[in-house]
Order: sequence, then structure tokens, then C-alpha cells
Amino acid sequence: MVDFGKWPLFTLLSQQAVSSIRQACIFGSSGNEAIYTTHNNEVFAFGLNCSNCLGTGENQSTIVPKRLEPLCGKKIVSLSYGSGPHVLVCTEEGEVYSWGHNGYSQLGNGTTVQGTAPILVGMELSSKKVAHVACGSHHSMVLSSEGEVFAWGYNNCGQVGSGTTANQVCPRKVANSLQNKVVVNITAGQTSSLAITDNGHVYGWGYNGTGQLGVGSTGNQLTPCRMVLLHPVCIIQVVFGYAHTLGLTDQGLLYAWGANTHGQLGIGNKSNQLAPVKVPTNERMVEIAACHSSHTSATRSQSGQVYMWGQCRGQPILSPHLTHFTCTDDVFACFSNPPVMWRMLSVEHEDYLTVAESLKKEFDSEQTADLKFRIEGKYIHVHKAVLKIRCEHFRTMFQSYWNENSKEVIDVDQFSYPVYHAFLEYLYTDSVELPPEDAIGLLDLATSYCENRLKRLCQHIIKRGITVENAFLLLSAAVRYEAEDLEEFCFKFCVNHLTDVTQTETFWQMDGMLLKEFILKAGRSGGFKN
Repeated sequence: MVDFGKWPLFTLLSQQAVSSIRQACIFGSSGNEAIYTTHNNEVFAFGLNCSNCLGTGENQSTIVPKRLEPLCGKKIVSLSYGSGPHVLVCTEEGEVYSWGHNGYSQLGNGTTVQGTAPILVGMELSSKKVAHVACGSHHSMVLSSEGEVFAWGYNNCGQVGSGTTANQVCPRKVANSLQNKVVVNITAGQTSSLAITDNGHVYGWGYNGTGQLGVGSTGNQLTPCRMVLLHPVCIIQVVFGYAHTLGLTDQGLLYAWGANTHGQLGIGNKSNQLAPVKVPTNERMVEIAACHSSHTSATRSQSGQVYMWGQCRGQPILSPHLTHFTCTDDVFACFSNPPVMWRMLSVEHEDYLTVAESLKKEFDSEQTADLKFRIEGKYIHVHKAVLKIRCEHFRTMFQSYWNENSKEVIDVDQFSYPVYHAFLEYLYTDSVELPPEDAIGLLDLATSYCENRLKRLCQHIIKRGITVENAFLLLSAAVRYEAEDLEEFCFKFCVNHLTDVTQTETFWQMDGMLLKEFILKAGRSGGFKN
């Protein structure tokens, strides 16, 4: 659960108000403005109210949260803020609302009048369903559900991507190099913009004085320009700092580029980088974090460890430093200046144990179990009734005339302990946590027991955990268990990283027929072309 105590601003709220929060964002030049939503979709704001950024309809500061009536009852799915500040939110229905500073038309309503309350952004967006919003210092961007990017506002460095430096007073589609491409993620820096396409390519435009666009130069870009990489990688997440950028690949590798005067790139020195360089890490990363009001960087690993570097309370940290935190948000609460959130923070509370939580708690509980499985000399304690309710295999096994129904201990020898433990835990929790190599064994079990949902979960784990080293092993498993969607995913990954995959031991140790079929299929798909 999120510890709001790490954010000083929330000490102004009553305990009752804090317990009602579902989403929250702290922003502003000194981290003294906040917007939050409650579990029943009411929206509140409190703080200094610079440039009417609270959206309360008046220009006074307030330490008492005030309702934002135009947004109450609507579920907010994306929120972003600029340094004016101005605020954009996107609702579950795909509507965009804006308010706050508007000196450069960053609210997208065709004027330069400050917005004192949330107003629906229309015009070019009227017929679009927006999925994500991003604010630069004084410009705005949105991503539609169809993968189109729209931008408007301040454009002195080309950050709107229109090909000129004229300000854009209302939303305009960003085309040029993005034409006919599907964008899956956007992010905005102070006066820069980035977009990721569905094939993992990154395009940047706007200010590039410290190389934050990663295009190999320091020249500003008035239209989207593709990022330069020495080795082809597939980027799945990018975030902007004040003047630097972080990128995360589909293999969990971390790259950084741009300004580095505070060590914010994490590469062990303070030299700026005009193109992406790999940040040395010891394990797979699953999340990166930065915000365009600070020089702080953070990342979270697959095992849940959080690292930080860059400017932390005025001190430069040149390489990723392991923290005791459990989420990247805590890094910005405790060490960033100003202490603002790098994203809208979502929280869940555990006031009582639900049926699902109670079942989860009792898994492998010796005190309440009435049955034990013995695998590789180890016991797993379960409840016969739960297994019968959750799995057709066990419903059949525990018939009155079957031997297993009268046993207190059942031996299992066809599956490993980690695999069978994960399977039984899944029956109690609906979730699976396994490394991809073990997930292959669980995929085998799911196929044998006709557990189709579990089969899909295993495929998802394998997709998230695929690497150059294990890609061909996972591909062969997908073929063996007739998981067609997973097979196609692994095949594409192998083709996209063909040179590296073919140099692994696993590749040449595979069954000859599978190897032959792969080479033929890769050839037909153009995998061996330069």
C-alpha cells in the first residue's frame, strides 16, 4: 500500500480524507498543489493554486480540499501537468479536460485566457477517444486509442511537431514521420516530445540542446525524427527528465541519453550523451521513472528492487543506487526537488479480507488444510473442497469411489515442486509468479489439466520474460504445447534479434527439425536480409 506519509502535502488532510483516496498527483513548482480522486469517483484539489491550476473555479489557495464538479462521477485514467502549471486529464470515456496556465494556448481552447475550472477540449479531438495525455512546460499532447498523436501550445523549439515554430492554439495531428504509424506511448519534456510506435521505434521532436531526443546531434527538430541506436532494440517505455531521457527495452535493458551534469544518466560520469547509451544494471528492469521538473532518475527491477541516481537532495549520484523503497514513487517523494509525482499515483486499500484474500491467506496452511501433496520430498497443504470447486481435474479425482478421495497425502512425480506449487497457488489466488523457464513446465501442466486460462497466463509470463538467451527454448516449448499465439510471438522476437539468438548455445542444441523449420520460415519473412 502507498505510504502517503512520505508526501508532506498529505499531512494537511484528515485521516478520513487520506483513506478515501484512489488516485493522486502532487505537482507545481514547489510541490504544493495536489489533485486526487476518491473510490466513488469524486475529484478534489487543494494547495497554492498558482495560475488557477487547481481548477476550483476561483484563484484562492486552499488547504481544505475542494470538489472539481465537472469531473466528479468520471473515472480519470490519465493525468499530466506542465510547469505553468497547466493540467490535462483524460477520462475513461476518452474525453480530455484542461485548466490552469494558458499563456501559450496550452489548454487547447483557442485562447490565451487562464482556465479556472476543467473545460472539455474539443475541436480536432471531438471525434477521438483519447487514451493518454502528456504535458510539457507549456505545450500539450494526447494519444488517441487509434494510435494518433495530437499536440498544441508553445512551439518555440518545434515541440508541437508542426514543422514550424509558430504556437499552436488548438489540437493538431502530428504527422510527417508518424504518418501511417501506430503510436503506443507518448511523453513530454520541458520543450521536447517523444512517441513510441508499436514496433518499438522512438521518434522525437522539439528542443534538443543537450541531446535529449537521442538523434545524434544537438539541433532542434521541428518534426518527428527517429532516435539513433547503435544496436537495434525494441523500446517499450520512455520518460523525460528536465533535460535527459530514459528508455526501457522489451528485454528489460535500460538506456539513457541527454543532459548528464548531475549524473542523471546513470553511466558513471557527467558527460552528456547525444544518442542512447546502455545503463549498466545487474537484472531485468520493468519500470523507469523521471519527471521534467527534476534531474532525478529511478528504476524498478523484476524482483521489486528500486534504484535511483542523478540529483538527489542536491547530491549527484552517478550510477544506479539500490534503495530500501518498494516503488519508484517514493524516490520522488523523498529525494526529488521539487517533491512532485512523476505520474498519477493509484492506490488500493485493504480495510478487510475479501473472500479472495482469505483464500489466498490460507493457501499452504497446515492449520486448516485437510490434504497434502508430496512433490520431490516437500509438502504442500491444501483444502480438498477448494480444489474441487476450482478445478475440473480435482473434481473428477475426488469422487467417492476413487482411491485419491480417501488419501491424506497424494504423491506427484510428473511435475516439479515449483511448477505444482505455482499451480495450486493459482487455484487460490488466480495469479501466477514464476520465471519464464518454469512457466514452460506450468504450461505443460495447464495443457494436461485443460486449464485454458492458466495456459494464457503462462504465455503472458513467457512473453514478459523472453530474452535472447532463452528465446529459442521458449519457441520450442510453444510449438510442443501447441500455443500458437505464443509461438508467433517467440518467432517474431527471434527474427527481430536474429544475430544474437543464432549465437546462443540453445539455438544450436535444438531439435534439427525445429531448427530447419525456423530457418525456412525466417527466410520467408525476410529475417536474413541486410
